[in-house]
Amino acid sequence: MDYQDIVEKWKAKPILDAADIDLKLHNFRILFAYHSGKIENERVDYHDTREIFENGKVSNYTGDVRTLFEQQNQKDCYEMLKTPIVKRQPLSSELIKKIHFELSKGTYDQTRFSKGERPGEFKANDYVVGYLDVGSDAADVAEDLEGLLEEVNSYMGDETLKVAAYLHAGFENIHPFADGNGRVGRTVMNYYLIINNHPPIVVFEEDKKEYYKTLEAFDSNEELEPLVSFLTFQLTKTWSKRSNV
Repeated sequence: MDYQDIVEKWKAKPILDAADIDLKLHNFRILFAYHSGKIENERVDYHDTREIFENGKVSNYTGDVRTLFEQQNQKDCYEMLKTPIVKRQPLSSELIKKIHFELSKGTYDQTRFSKGERPGEFKANDYVVGYLDVGSDAADVAEDLEGLLEEVNSYMGDETLKVAAYLHAGFENIHPFADGNGRVGRTVMNYYLIINNHPPIVVFEEDKKEYYKTLEAFDSNEELEPLVSFLTFQLTKTWSKRSNV
């Protein structure tokens, strides 16, 4: 299937309640949680992620406990977002803070806590990331994010994927939190897609170098098309072999 076929099949089965979400995203939610987690943490394991989502626990685990917290948090965030999705609740700073809390709780280290950083709160200190040193000053995060959300929420056209790409690139450029911006940004992007009746996307871990390059193109020259093209490819990769679009 190509991009347009996937979108049309998705739109043919609208989400009306939480049961529809579970049906449409039954396998997607695990695949997304695994790849989104592994982009940031190479210790994330697909089998463990599936065990957490399906059984609420893992067996014979001997790895880093933080990794389990991160993947359990992915499940908790998925469950938390069901109600806002059904209500088609527009994105807001408060909802994004809730997403960050769910994805980050129990994972902040003592160094971050000593600096006043907390899950679910915008960064208290200034950080820059990448060779382009992107990231809004801590004092500007709230205003910068509100401006981005106002642009996105006011859009009334049909270029949903392009707007989602703009949202994701803008969010990562602001980098509003002390940690977890990538996982939060990918979740926020997919939330926007779903409430606008568009299939969500897995950004595959094996493609992360290209993913970072497309984000850097936006950071350096405000070029959005590389990210749009990349997300189109990732969407077809996500859904072309799946029967539950």
